[in-house]
Amino acid sequence: MKGPAELRATGSRAAPLGKGRRRRSPAYDFIAGALILILCFHVIPCLWGISLSFFRYDGISKPQWAGLDNYQRLVTDPTVAASLWVTLKYALGAVPLGLALALGIALILDERWFRGKTLARTLFFTPNVISLVAVAFVWEWLLNPKYGIINGVLRQLGLEGPTWLSDPQLALWCIILVQVWHGLGFSVIVFLAGLQGISELYYEAARLDGATRAQQIRHITLPLLMPTLMFLSIMGFIGAFQVFQSVFMMTGGGPADATRVIVYYLWQVGFERVEFGYASAIAVVIFAAVLALTVIQWRFYRERIEALT
Repeated sequence: MKGPAELRATGSRAAPLGKGRRRRSPAYDFIAGALILILCFHVIPCLWGISLSFFRYDGISKPQWAGLDNYQRLVTDPTVAASLWVTLKYALGAVPLGLALALGIALILDERWFRGKTLARTLFFTPNVISLVAVAFVWEWLLNPKYGIINGVLRQLGLEGPTWLSDPQLALWCIILVQVWHGLGFSVIVFLAGLQGISELYYEAARLDGATRAQQIRHITLPLLMPTLMFLSIMGFIGAFQVFQSVFMMTGGGPADATRVIVYYLWQVGFERVEFGYASAIAVVIFAAVLALTVIQWRFYRERIEALT
């Protein structure tokens, strides 16, 4: 019978591995499930979509090889260019407006004199967890020219409210309003996390030098928030090129195609006209546009972040 010392020595010694065998890290077991899901629901569908863009396919008959015909058709399709332009206008309106509002709210919530920070964060983040379909349905009712609350309030004030979603000049701005309101809470929380990561020593030194609050924000807060701003800006433009639910629920791409963004046109081609090959080619173009914008933003912000270090 072995003594306690011998048992401890035996238990502490790893079992010998066979010749040429290596111990497998348990990390692979933990990430295997996620990798399988990513492979099945992201990588394979993306590869299938890219390959489908070289075929003519209606979902029923056998796919027919089309080569580059779908991409040549994209070049001559005026609706693709018009939809991309509408999407770009939406992105240039929604992303800067959302970032500016979120940063302003985060700066107020981060002030020492502000009370009820936890409640305010919850209220701002609540719309973000609500389904965008439900949000769009509610806003469509609020913006109704006859029965909506907004025009009802305007009539009480003696003003005639516009036909919000039926006006080509206002419809896209209504979509921007809804999307910004829905995603504002997420940006506020991320900005707050970035603000809390800035050391108070910088502000104390600035106050000793006589810097005003506006000067502190300009020369300390904004430069040190550049990584956070880069993240939110890139994610914002990616989301802008994926906007669909609010357009589908509120305007249906109208009026006069004023809100027909590129993803809505993709849906029309794929599910109304049942041209899955051509729709896949449009999806590849969207991916290329998003990738190009991401690279441009990455380089723009990286140069400024590197200048700070």
